[in-house]
Amino acid sequence: MKIVILDEYPENHDDLSWDCLKPYGDLTIYRETPYDNDIVISRIGDAEIVVTNKVPINKEIIDACPNMKYIAVIATGYNVIDVEYAKQKGIPVSNVPAYGTEAVGQFAIALLLEICNRIGHHSDEVHKGRWSDSGEWCFWDYPIMDLYGKTIGILGFGRIGQVTGRIAKAFGMRVLANDLYENESGRAIAEYVDRETIFKESDVIALHCPLFDDTRGIINKDTIAKMKDGVIIINNGRGPLVVDQDLADALESGKVYAAGLDVMSEEPIRRDNPLLKAPNCFITPHISWASIESRRRILYTTRDNIAAFLEGKPINTVNL
Repeated sequence: MKIVILDEYPENHDDLSWDCLKPYGDLTIYRETPYDNDIVISRIGDAEIVVTNKVPINKEIIDACPNMKYIAVIATGYNVIDVEYAKQKGIPVSNVPAYGTEAVGQFAIALLLEICNRIGHHSDEVHKGRWSDSGEWCFWDYPIMDLYGKTIGILGFGRIGQVTGRIAKAFGMRVLANDLYENESGRAIAEYVDRETIFKESDVIALHCPLFDDTRGIINKDTIAKMKDGVIIINNGRGPLVVDQDLADALESGKVYAAGLDVMSEEPIRRDNPLLKAPNCFITPHISWASIESRRRILYTTRDNIAAFLEGKPINTVNL
């Protein structure tokens, strides 16, 4: 078998090895592949197994690569693949489910803790000499905030939302949750409520819901108006859950005290995005998922997916 990896760069930052795939075929690795059908077709060539993260595999590419027998997506999302056409051609498509659940929940809390404690800022100021020059035993530039006793409302209470909820509960927070599907594991952590209660009663709102028509832009000027003054908003779910300008305006006015964002409505973030100039807005470049442990799980699950396909018993398939 010939195996081609079209875009390894999101998975491997020179701290992992694809050697675990070598026993399964002749391996070719591309750091990146432009989203150009002709280039993608030429790089796949006569390979039977195609591994991709974000490089689209559409009908034209599938038709132009008749040797293709299997597509492995090194991510959970598989919208870049024409899965229905692949199914028509008898090509299984597998993904990597739930590899970063704990990492994403941890990152949501990390954003929240940075807002509450401003560790990065105060460390920078100490290194600049401000503490040495102050003559005082302490100083701070921002309020240091307790989470104990505060209420966090989590929109979307699946696996990741529940990780965030468990950590928040350990801090002594009251946890409210809203989800289409309530379950016992969720009830052990949180009180299920409607969205209006989340908006009205939460000191912190964390977004872990899928991007559907009814959640797109769920953080907007109308819902923000229902929130407590000084609310904190955390989004490391999906960027388009937030209306950027409305959140920026709320940060400017102080209605929203701070926001921690790891995802944006357009990625990479546009230089003219209003949130870049908004006060108390912490933005990271879509890295909640990217712990080395999570990426290692992606690597080894992909290996297992390929091995299962070669044994004639594909796993984690999304189109069969």
